[in-house]
Amino acid sequence: MSETADVAIVGAGAAGLSAAIVLGRCRRSVVLFDAGPPRNHASHAVNCLLGQDGTPPLALLEKARAELARYPTVRRCLSAVTAIIPRGDSFGIDSEGGITVNSRKVLLATGLTDDIPEIDGLDQLYGRSVHHCPYCDGFEHRDKAIAVYGAGDKGAGLALMMKQWSGDVILFTGGLSEVSENMRARLQRHGIQVRTEVIIRLEGAEDGTLRAVHLQAADAVKRDAMFFTTGCHQTSDLSERLGCARDEKGGIIADPVTEESSLKGVYVAGDASREVLLVAVAIAEGAKAAVAINRALLKDDGLG
Repeated sequence: MSETADVAIVGAGAAGLSAAIVLGRCRRSVVLFDAGPPRNHASHAVNCLLGQDGTPPLALLEKARAELARYPTVRRCLSAVTAIIPRGDSFGIDSEGGITVNSRKVLLATGLTDDIPEIDGLDQLYGRSVHHCPYCDGFEHRDKAIAVYGAGDKGAGLALMMKQWSGDVILFTGGLSEVSENMRARLQRHGIQVRTEVIIRLEGAEDGTLRAVHLQAADAVKRDAMFFTTGCHQTSDLSERLGCARDEKGGIIADPVTEESSLKGVYVAGDASREVLLVAVAIAEGAKAAVAINRALLKDDGLG
């Protein structure tokens, strides 16, 4: 099956859906490729989002999809994109479902995937009392006993940051690497203990609340929640294969005004491109990119 579209949007999280609604309202023909759950699918709530603070992530997506159904020029395709091929002034999009699209513009909203620590018991607690984003979930664990998991100075930096939410913070390095002397002194000044033992497992309650961190050859350390900093990576390698410029962290470099990448006609929005990884920011970037894309299409047609 082959079709043509003004815009192909790869990724149907907050950024992709936001862009699709804006473009749908502009009566642009859009194919929105939706290949799976968003980065925050395990979270119990989306926070820091005006008017929707505390809404479950999947409920927010379902509401957005229902809103998108109002626009007949937008089609949601439940298939993963396998290749994007530049063809002069357009792009050929191939997908796993055998659907091919010839699109005038492309928006990459493929997002990031967190590198979740491989610790026994973590999966049952992730999104409930174990988190990667303090801005998203720190407030819910305020004044509780917080564990921070991370290597070296990166972990130490998160531990210092968590003092905003609790006076009781312990850094667990898991034997990964040493904290620098300077950072260790800062931790000591702020009353943050450092445990370097390997973590054997996390003990939790049935409701997903963390109870204790069990260490190798040591007693369990009682904690109520954990925040980790073990990195993340691009969910898709499409930008790399297209040759889009990327920063030292692997994020796609985009124009801050138009959201266009270094490859003309390819735009980017959401977690794939920015330092501030919040749903609210992803929604805004999707809308910004959509407006820029529509303006570019108007210009191409001699209307802008």
